[in-house]
Amino acid sequence: MMDDIQAAIPLGFLLSFMIGPVFFVLLETSATKGFRAGVFFDIGVIIADIVFLTIAYFSSFQLLENLSNQPGLFVFGGTILLVYGIVIFIKKTRKKANLKASTGTYLGLVVKGFLLNFINIGVLVFWLGLIVIVGPSLDNEGDRILVFFSTVLIVYFITDLVKIILAKQLKRYLTQERILLIKKVLGIVIIVCGIVLITKGFLPKEKFNIQDGIERISEKKPAN
Repeated sequence: MMDDIQAAIPLGFLLSFMIGPVFFVLLETSATKGFRAGVFFDIGVIIADIVFLTIAYFSSFQLLENLSNQPGLFVFGGTILLVYGIVIFIKKTRKKANLKASTGTYLGLVVKGFLLNFINIGVLVFWLGLIVIVGPSLDNEGDRILVFFSTVLIVYFITDLVKIILAKQLKRYLTQERILLIKKVLGIVIIVCGIVLITKGFLPKEKFNIQDGIERISEKKPAN
């Protein structure tokens, strides 16, 4: 269980820095309305992610059962990540001026965060691909999947709290050129992950057995 938590922590941190409308509105809300407003907006975002994760899990459950430990699983999940990475890489950055936070109550901010995240179908596609890929490594056990993705969202939220506190400073350094560079780097990373998974689906299982590779290297080490 601890291994699942440790594996989820870097993913939660990375997701918090995915550049998109939610990222900018969170900074805008925090800088103009304060810490509490940013937190309530982010709660709405997290709720939308939970809804998407629930939909993705139940829609992929049968797929996980049928494709568990099968090469097609890696091809399917890798293709989703590949397409998602390409979309991130080629999509143009929207101007920040169009994403300013509007006034409203804390409940209104929760709703705003939820809707802004929920209308982005790419988020659902991303969670679906992630569940299809991660599920088999967690033996498709509901408890382990719950712990893994709960950790991802908790780390995501904690990282967002830091962003909320540093909102004014972060906004100052996010020029259009830097935003574009970050998006392209993230896109490339996701594309590479997708290609690796697709390749893994077409190669014999033993070719990508990392544990066996480590054991072979250890055996070849000269004795001291």
